[in-house]
Amino acid sequence: MDAPGPGGTPRPGRVRRPHPDRPHLDRGTIVRGALEIIDEGGIEGLSMRSLGRHLGYEAMALYRHVDGREGILEAVVDHLLATLELPPATGSWEDYLRGFADAMRGLAHRHPQAFPLVATTHPAAPWLCPPLRSLALVDQFFVDLRTLGWDRESSVEVYQAFAGFLLGFLLMETARLGVGTAPPGVPLDEGGADDPRGRDRGLDLTAYPTLVDLRPLLEGDRCEEEFLAGTESLLERLRGIERSPV
Repeated sequence: MDAPGPGGTPRPGRVRRPHPDRPHLDRGTIVRGALEIIDEGGIEGLSMRSLGRHLGYEAMALYRHVDGREGILEAVVDHLLATLELPPATGSWEDYLRGFADAMRGLAHRHPQAFPLVATTHPAAPWLCPPLRSLALVDQFFVDLRTLGWDRESSVEVYQAFAGFLLGFLLMETARLGVGTAPPGVPLDEGGADDPRGRDRGLDLTAYPTLVDLRPLLEGDRCEEEFLAGTESLLERLRGIERSPV
């Protein structure tokens, strides 16, 4: 009970009144605020305290909506991929992949400080290839490839080669901007990757029938084949470079 004030009347308790300029606090507000901090100062600048200050709330208030810094970083990755505008699967498959690559590169350019989160942290399942890492995004990618004429086996080969190209090039490009490309200090787990060893934990794929169909192919280890094929493709491209006589 409040101690009595002058004249014996109860002294009113301290009431924290809402700050007139701070936003309504919910999960979306927290994720957008976290992305603003990362865009401005990098992943290292994000903590529960810094995010609370940025939004005008005590850090403890954030925990009603998110499970700490790790949960926020996972949500930032989900948010970034959800903003990706995929090209229509109505033209050629070449145009589709060009449009997809442009969309992913645009994401990296708009958020270079946050892109390493998309590229280097554990995906929703160990057989997914960053930066094409979310279940919904990859399922739609395969649906579109099938629409454009690729069969089961060849669509998986396209996915793995395409993701590998995007990963290497876009990390190189963001590194040239001075952005650190190492994974964040807090290990991320988007619900399907067990730990850095990447064991699956019975991920629910009922909403993604194309991934259910292709999962046995995706789980196969094609790294050696992909590396050799990529190297030969690069050498073939280099052979076409015009050289001046030595």
